[in-house]
Amino acid sequence: MAATVVLVAGCAQAPSPERAAACPAPPACPVLADCPACPPLKPPAAARYEPREFSALPGWAAGAQAAALRAFLTGCEPLPQSSPLKRACEEAKRAPQGEDAAARRWFEGAFSAYAVIGPEGGAEGLITGYYEPVLSGSRRRGERFRHPVYGTPEDLVSVDLAAVAPETRHLRLRGRLEGRRLVPYWSRGEIEAGAMRAPVLAWVEDPVELFFLQIQGSGLIELEHDGRRGEPIRLGYADQNGHPYRSLGRHLIEQGKLTLENASMQGIKAWAAANPAELQEALSFNASYVFLRELPAHGGPIGALGAPLSAGASLAVDPRHIPLGAPVFLATTFPLSERPLQRLMVAQDTGGAIRGAVRGDFYWGGGAEAGQQAGRMRQRGRFWLLWPRGEPLPRLQ
Repeated sequence: MAATVVLVAGCAQAPSPERAAACPAPPACPVLADCPACPPLKPPAAARYEPREFSALPGWAAGAQAAALRAFLTGCEPLPQSSPLKRACEEAKRAPQGEDAAARRWFEGAFSAYAVIGPEGGAEGLITGYYEPVLSGSRRRGERFRHPVYGTPEDLVSVDLAAVAPETRHLRLRGRLEGRRLVPYWSRGEIEAGAMRAPVLAWVEDPVELFFLQIQGSGLIELEHDGRRGEPIRLGYADQNGHPYRSLGRHLIEQGKLTLENASMQGIKAWAAANPAELQEALSFNASYVFLRELPAHGGPIGALGAPLSAGASLAVDPRHIPLGAPVFLATTFPLSERPLQRLMVAQDTGGAIRGAVRGDFYWGGGAEAGQQAGRMRQRGRFWLLWPRGEPLPRLQ
């Protein structure tokens, strides 16, 4: 029966910001009543952690570790008491604040460094960027603000099979009921054609900006009423429709509408502005749809760890390989540049498109400038995990 549900309902990552709606397509198998030929899901091979001296980390001696210490402390509260990081959290409260050299000495005393090596032996991976977009909108539908921002629909069914199939613990099935059958939830195209009923949190002007807000997983909407700008509302990831994420940029490249060089977020927005008649069909290619929820407007967006994200210090990772809450030293380059970007960060977020031992998403912050950096970032990079001294290395598989 489990295999049949996988085929019918699709899969998605357990709640996390969706940039993050992506999930691997379920294994192919014949569509039969009991699906006897469907192979069991296999967990990914584990990463390796190889010990290194801090002096081997490029740029460590000149790094901005004070910002990482603040981010680490911010992420401590949501960690369970059983986490090996909890003791380091308590010690971090007594660490000197505000000075990079003092923070660096504290990290060196409290942690050991380990190079993260992928299951197939690769030490490099893909580093992308994300940000918190800011949109104009309204609580009311009008001639200008016509595109709804949906909260979670009541008929969305979420199924967690981890208790009966531990290998699915990183996946969650989603669908809707038709009588006694669980069927796929409405796709993006069906939702935007009016098939679904769900609460509307706000209305916005630009469907492309809304599309990217969903992919980023959080954002601010500056509300306007009678031509006046009011207080902004912050929205964050709530749930997802269960359809696997498909890249709009890759689709436009395959269709010959964009080249690899201009398939950035900025390039996609420019193509959309120049081709409004083709826009809806292109957006519907990504059947994944993200539902949002309203969050406190103060502070930063909330990551998968449950803590506010810190610009330039929070990193989205694959939690099957990197424990949430752990400090991670990143060595990469700035977007469209060979200039080194070497920084201690904290694993505080996840994303459905973030899959692999050395795969990260760099949080740039909020607003247009952060969006410019995030939209251009597609660099190669390396990770070093910092893990508390005396604690066994994580076993996440």
